[in-house]
Amino acid sequence: MSQIRKAVFPVAGLGSRFLPATKAQPKEMLPIVDKPLIQYAVEEAVAAGITDLIFITGRNKRAIEDHFDKAYELESELEAAGKQALLEVVRNVIPRHVNCIYIRQSEPLGLGHAVLCARPIIGREPFAVLLADDFMDTAPGVKPVLAQMTETYTYERASLLAVQEVPRADTRQYGIVSAEAYRPNIDLVSAIVEKPHPEVAPSTLAVVGRYVLTARVFDYLETLGAGTGGEIQLTDGIAALMQAERVLAYRYEGQRYDCGSKLGYLKATLAMGLKHEETGKAFRAYLNEIHSQLEGGQ
Repeated sequence: MSQIRKAVFPVAGLGSRFLPATKAQPKEMLPIVDKPLIQYAVEEAVAAGITDLIFITGRNKRAIEDHFDKAYELESELEAAGKQALLEVVRNVIPRHVNCIYIRQSEPLGLGHAVLCARPIIGREPFAVLLADDFMDTAPGVKPVLAQMTETYTYERASLLAVQEVPRADTRQYGIVSAEAYRPNIDLVSAIVEKPHPEVAPSTLAVVGRYVLTARVFDYLETLGAGTGGEIQLTDGIAALMQAERVLAYRYEGQRYDCGSKLGYLKATLAMGLKHEETGKAFRAYLNEIHSQLEGGQ
Protein backbone atom coordinates (compact mmCIF):
# COMPACT_ATOMS: atom_id res chain seq x y z
CA MET A 1 0.00 0.00 0.00
CA SER A 2 1.28 3.49 -0.87
CA GLN A 3 2.72 5.62 1.94
CA ILE A 4 1.77 8.79 0.02
CA ARG A 5 -1.75 10.06 0.73
CA LYS A 6 -1.55 13.75 -0.21
CA ALA A 7 -0.82 15.44 -3.52
CA VAL A 8 -0.34 19.08 -4.46
CA PHE A 9 -1.58 20.47 -7.76
CA PRO A 10 -0.18 23.96 -8.46
CA VAL A 11 -2.83 25.44 -10.77
CA ALA A 12 -2.46 29.19 -10.21
CA GLY A 13 -0.56 29.94 -13.44
CA LEU A 14 -1.96 32.32 -16.06
CA GLY A 15 -1.61 29.99 -19.07
CA SER A 16 -0.46 32.91 -21.20
CA ARG A 17 0.89 30.65 -23.96
CA PHE A 18 -2.71 29.63 -24.76
CA LEU A 19 -4.29 33.06 -24.92
CA PRO A 20 -6.98 33.92 -25.87
CA ALA A 21 -8.32 30.43 -25.00
CA THR A 22 -7.23 30.90 -21.38
CA LYS A 23 -8.50 34.47 -21.01
CA ALA A 24 -11.58 33.31 -19.09
CA GLN A 25 -10.82 29.67 -18.28
CA PRO A 26 -7.89 27.93 -16.57
CA LYS A 27 -5.36 26.26 -18.87
CA GLU A 28 -5.82 23.13 -16.71
CA MET A 29 -9.40 22.93 -17.97
CA LEU A 30 -8.39 22.66 -21.63
CA PRO A 31 -9.75 19.31 -22.86
CA ILE A 32 -7.85 16.34 -24.20
CA VAL A 33 -10.68 14.66 -26.16
CA ASP A 34 -13.40 14.68 -23.48
CA LYS A 35 -11.60 15.33 -20.17
CA PRO A 36 -9.71 18.41 -18.99
CA LEU A 37 -5.99 18.21 -18.35
CA ILE A 38 -6.46 18.51 -14.58
CA GLN A 39 -8.76 15.47 -14.50
CA TYR A 40 -6.12 13.27 -16.11
CA ALA A 41 -3.63 14.39 -13.44
CA VAL A 42 -6.17 13.76 -10.68
CA GLU A 43 -6.95 10.29 -12.01
CA GLU A 44 -3.23 9.52 -12.05
CA ALA A 45 -2.96 10.61 -8.42
CA VAL A 46 -6.00 8.59 -7.33
CA ALA A 47 -4.58 5.52 -9.09
CA ALA A 48 -1.46 5.96 -6.94
CA GLY A 49 -3.49 5.82 -3.72
CA ILE A 50 -3.79 9.57 -3.11
CA THR A 51 -6.84 10.52 -1.02
CA ASP A 52 -6.26 14.24 -0.35
CA LEU A 53 -5.97 16.50 -3.41
CA ILE A 54 -4.61 19.96 -2.59
CA PHE A 55 -5.15 22.52 -5.35
CA ILE A 56 -3.10 25.72 -5.12
CA THR A 57 -5.31 28.13 -7.05
CA GLY A 58 -5.36 31.75 -8.12
CA ARG A 59 -7.79 34.19 -9.70
CA ASN A 60 -10.05 32.86 -12.48
CA LYS A 61 -9.64 29.26 -11.30
CA ARG A 62 -13.17 28.66 -10.01
CA ALA A 63 -13.87 26.37 -12.97
CA ILE A 64 -11.53 23.80 -11.43
CA GLU A 65 -13.45 23.83 -8.16
CA ASP A 66 -16.75 23.61 -10.01
CA HIS A 67 -15.52 20.70 -12.12
CA PHE A 68 -14.77 18.55 -9.07
CA ASP A 69 -17.89 19.68 -7.16
CA LYS A 70 -21.30 18.04 -7.33
CA ALA A 71 -23.42 19.43 -10.21
CA TYR A 72 -26.96 19.12 -8.88
CA GLU A 73 -28.76 20.82 -11.78
CA LEU A 74 -26.84 18.93 -14.47
CA GLU A 75 -27.37 15.60 -12.72
CA SER A 76 -31.10 16.27 -12.37
CA GLU A 77 -31.44 17.10 -16.05
CA LEU A 78 -29.51 14.03 -17.16
CA GLU A 79 -31.53 11.80 -14.84
CA ALA A 80 -34.82 13.24 -16.09
CA ALA A 81 -33.71 12.69 -19.68
CA GLY A 82 -32.79 9.08 -18.94
CA LYS A 83 -29.14 9.64 -19.93
CA GLN A 84 -27.80 7.20 -17.39
CA ALA A 85 -24.38 6.70 -18.98
CA LEU A 86 -23.66 10.44 -19.02
CA LEU A 87 -25.01 10.75 -15.49
CA GLU A 88 -22.49 8.17 -14.28
CA VAL A 89 -19.67 10.02 -16.08
CA VAL A 90 -20.57 13.24 -14.28
CA ARG A 91 -20.97 11.57 -10.89
CA ASN A 92 -17.67 9.73 -11.17
CA VAL A 93 -15.44 12.66 -12.03
CA ILE A 94 -13.90 12.09 -8.62
CA PRO A 95 -14.31 9.09 -6.26
CA ARG A 96 -16.33 9.57 -3.08
CA HIS A 97 -13.41 8.67 -0.80
CA VAL A 98 -11.19 11.46 -2.20
CA ASN A 99 -11.06 14.92 -0.61
CA CYS A 100 -10.52 18.13 -2.58
CA ILE A 101 -8.85 21.01 -0.72
CA TYR A 102 -8.37 24.46 -2.26
CA ILE A 103 -5.79 27.01 -1.17
CA ARG A 104 -5.51 30.43 -2.80
CA GLN A 105 -1.99 31.56 -3.73
CA SER A 106 -2.32 35.29 -3.19
CA GLU A 107 0.60 36.23 -5.46
CA PRO A 108 2.31 34.38 -8.36
CA LEU A 109 5.57 33.87 -6.47
CA GLY A 110 6.68 30.66 -8.18
CA LEU A 111 6.31 26.90 -8.00
CA GLY A 112 8.27 26.67 -4.75
CA HIS A 113 5.93 29.14 -3.10
CA ALA A 114 2.87 27.30 -4.45
CA VAL A 115 4.10 24.04 -2.90
CA LEU A 116 4.89 25.84 0.36
CA CYS A 117 1.26 27.03 0.52
CA ALA A 118 0.25 23.39 1.10
CA ARG A 119 2.38 22.99 4.23
CA PRO A 120 -0.48 23.44 6.75
CA ILE A 121 -2.34 20.54 5.12
CA ILE A 122 0.66 18.28 4.44
CA GLY A 123 2.21 18.56 7.91
CA ARG A 124 5.18 16.20 8.22
CA GLU A 125 4.00 13.59 5.72
CA PRO A 126 5.71 12.77 2.44
CA PHE A 127 3.65 14.05 -0.48
CA ALA A 128 3.38 14.21 -4.27
CA VAL A 129 3.40 17.19 -6.62
CA LEU A 130 1.77 16.94 -10.05
CA LEU A 131 1.93 19.57 -12.78
CA ALA A 132 -1.08 19.08 -15.03
CA ASP A 133 0.79 20.67 -17.97
CA ASP A 134 2.93 17.54 -18.08
CA PHE A 135 0.50 15.00 -19.49
CA MET A 136 1.71 11.48 -18.71
CA ASP A 137 0.50 8.50 -20.73
CA THR A 138 1.43 4.86 -20.19
CA ALA A 139 0.89 1.74 -22.25
CA PRO A 140 -1.78 -0.82 -21.27
CA GLY A 141 -0.59 -2.88 -18.32
CA VAL A 142 1.93 -0.24 -17.20
CA LYS A 143 1.25 1.60 -13.94
CA PRO A 144 0.62 5.35 -14.16
CA VAL A 145 3.79 7.37 -13.61
CA LEU A 146 2.93 8.61 -10.11
CA ALA A 147 2.05 5.06 -9.01
CA GLN A 148 5.48 3.95 -10.25
CA MET A 149 7.03 6.67 -8.09
CA THR A 150 4.99 6.11 -4.93
CA GLU A 151 5.77 2.40 -5.12
CA THR A 152 9.47 3.27 -5.39
CA TYR A 153 9.17 5.57 -2.38
CA THR A 154 7.87 2.76 -0.19
CA TYR A 155 11.25 1.00 -0.29
CA GLU A 156 13.63 3.92 -0.93
CA ARG A 157 12.13 6.41 1.58
CA ALA A 158 13.71 9.29 -0.32
CA SER A 159 12.45 12.19 -2.42
CA LEU A 160 11.97 11.30 -6.09
CA LEU A 161 12.04 13.49 -9.19
CA ALA A 162 10.63 12.24 -12.48
CA VAL A 163 13.28 12.81 -15.17
CA GLN A 164 13.82 12.38 -18.88
CA GLU A 165 16.58 13.16 -21.35
CA VAL A 166 16.01 16.33 -23.40
CA PRO A 167 17.90 17.95 -26.29
CA ARG A 168 20.73 20.14 -24.96
CA ALA A 169 19.21 23.15 -26.69
CA ASP A 170 16.12 22.76 -24.43
CA THR A 171 17.86 22.73 -21.03
CA ARG A 172 16.86 26.37 -20.41
CA GLN A 173 13.25 25.18 -20.11
CA TYR A 174 13.82 22.72 -17.22
CA GLY A 175 15.44 21.98 -13.92
CA ILE A 176 18.50 19.92 -14.86
CA VAL A 177 20.19 17.36 -12.62
CA SER A 178 23.60 15.76 -12.35
CA ALA A 179 23.18 12.17 -11.22
CA GLU A 180 24.99 8.88 -10.81
CA ALA A 181 23.56 5.45 -11.58
CA TYR A 182 22.08 3.90 -8.44
CA ARG A 183 19.54 1.21 -9.36
CA PRO A 184 17.74 0.30 -12.60
CA ASN A 185 15.79 3.42 -13.65
CA ILE A 186 16.97 5.31 -10.53
CA ASP A 187 19.90 7.73 -10.25
CA LEU A 188 21.32 9.46 -7.18
CA VAL A 189 21.14 13.23 -7.68
CA SER A 190 24.33 15.14 -6.90
CA ALA A 191 23.28 18.58 -8.18
CA ILE A 192 20.25 20.37 -9.61
CA VAL A 193 20.02 23.76 -11.32
CA GLU A 194 17.03 25.68 -12.65
CA LYS A 195 16.86 26.42 -16.39
CA PRO A 196 20.58 26.52 -17.21
CA HIS A 197 21.80 27.75 -20.59
CA PRO A 198 22.77 24.81 -22.83
CA GLU A 199 26.47 25.66 -22.73
CA VAL A 200 26.63 25.44 -18.93
CA ALA A 201 23.99 22.75 -18.25
CA PRO A 202 25.52 19.94 -16.13
CA SER A 203 23.65 17.30 -18.16
CA THR A 204 20.59 16.86 -20.35
CA LEU A 205 18.61 14.99 -17.67
CA ALA A 206 15.55 17.17 -17.04
CA VAL A 207 13.06 17.16 -14.18
CA VAL A 208 9.46 16.95 -15.41
CA GLY A 209 6.17 17.48 -13.63
CA ARG A 210 6.00 14.63 -11.12
CA TYR A 211 7.62 14.71 -7.67
CA VAL A 212 7.45 12.72 -4.47
CA LEU A 213 8.98 14.80 -1.68
CA THR A 214 9.63 14.49 2.03
CA ALA A 215 8.13 17.21 4.20
CA ARG A 216 11.61 18.43 5.10
CA VAL A 217 11.66 20.36 1.82
CA PHE A 218 9.26 22.87 3.43
CA ASP A 219 11.95 23.91 5.88
CA TYR A 220 14.15 25.03 3.00
CA LEU A 221 11.42 26.56 0.84
CA GLU A 222 10.42 28.72 3.80
CA THR A 223 13.85 30.36 3.99
CA LEU A 224 14.54 30.76 0.25
CA GLY A 225 14.70 34.11 -1.44
CA ALA A 226 13.72 34.72 -5.04
CA GLY A 227 15.64 32.65 -7.55
CA THR A 228 15.51 32.34 -11.35
CA GLY A 229 12.84 34.63 -12.81
CA GLY A 230 12.42 36.43 -9.48
CA GLU A 231 10.37 33.51 -8.12
CA ILE A 232 10.75 31.02 -5.27
CA GLN A 233 11.90 27.95 -7.15
CA LEU A 234 11.06 24.40 -6.07
CA THR A 235 14.38 23.43 -7.68
CA ASP A 236 16.27 25.59 -5.17
CA GLY A 237 14.41 23.97 -2.28
CA ILE A 238 15.32 20.53 -3.58
CA ALA A 239 18.96 21.60 -3.98
CA ALA A 240 19.00 22.61 -0.30
CA LEU A 241 17.21 19.40 0.72
CA MET A 242 19.98 17.38 -0.95
CA GLN A 243 22.45 18.65 1.63
CA ALA A 244 20.46 16.86 4.34
CA GLU A 245 19.11 13.71 2.66
CA ARG A 246 19.12 11.67 -0.54
CA VAL A 247 17.22 12.83 -3.59
CA LEU A 248 16.68 10.36 -6.41
CA ALA A 249 16.01 10.85 -10.12
CA TYR A 250 13.41 8.39 -11.40
CA ARG A 251 13.41 7.42 -15.08
CA TYR A 252 9.73 6.63 -15.47
CA GLU A 253 8.11 4.30 -17.97
CA GLY A 254 5.68 6.25 -20.12
CA GLN A 255 5.24 9.06 -22.61
CA ARG A 256 5.20 12.72 -21.56
CA TYR A 257 3.49 15.44 -23.56
CA ASP A 258 4.30 19.07 -22.75
CA CYS A 259 0.78 20.48 -22.75
CA GLY A 260 2.14 23.85 -21.67
CA SER A 261 3.02 24.28 -25.34
CA LYS A 262 0.63 24.31 -28.29
CA LEU A 263 2.54 21.61 -30.15
CA GLY A 264 2.70 19.32 -27.11
CA TYR A 265 -1.02 19.85 -26.51
CA LEU A 266 -1.82 18.89 -30.10
CA LYS A 267 0.36 15.78 -29.85
CA ALA A 268 -1.42 14.70 -26.64
CA THR A 269 -4.81 15.26 -28.25
CA LEU A 270 -3.78 13.17 -31.25
CA ALA A 271 -2.41 10.34 -29.08
CA MET A 272 -5.46 10.17 -26.83
CA GLY A 273 -7.86 10.55 -29.73
CA LEU A 274 -6.35 7.43 -31.26
CA LYS A 275 -6.66 5.52 -27.97
CA HIS A 276 -10.20 6.65 -27.10
CA GLU A 277 -12.77 3.87 -27.35
CA GLU A 278 -15.35 6.12 -29.05
CA THR A 279 -13.11 7.94 -31.50
CA GLY A 280 -10.04 5.73 -32.00
CA LYS A 281 -11.07 3.62 -34.99
CA ALA A 282 -12.68 6.41 -37.03
CA PHE A 283 -9.95 8.91 -36.12
CA ARG A 284 -7.23 6.52 -37.28
CA ALA A 285 -9.06 6.01 -40.58
CA TYR A 286 -9.30 9.78 -41.01
CA LEU A 287 -5.59 10.27 -40.34
CA ASN A 288 -4.74 7.51 -42.84
CA GLU A 289 -6.93 9.28 -45.38
CA ILE A 290 -5.13 12.58 -44.80
CA HIS A 291 -1.78 10.83 -45.01
CA SER A 292 -2.71 9.32 -48.35
CA GLN A 293 -3.83 12.72 -49.64
CA LEU A 294 -0.57 14.32 -48.56
CA GLU A 295 1.49 11.58 -50.20
CA GLY A 296 -0.54 11.93 -53.37
CA GLY A 297 0.10 15.65 -53.44
CA GLN A 298 3.87 15.33 -53.29
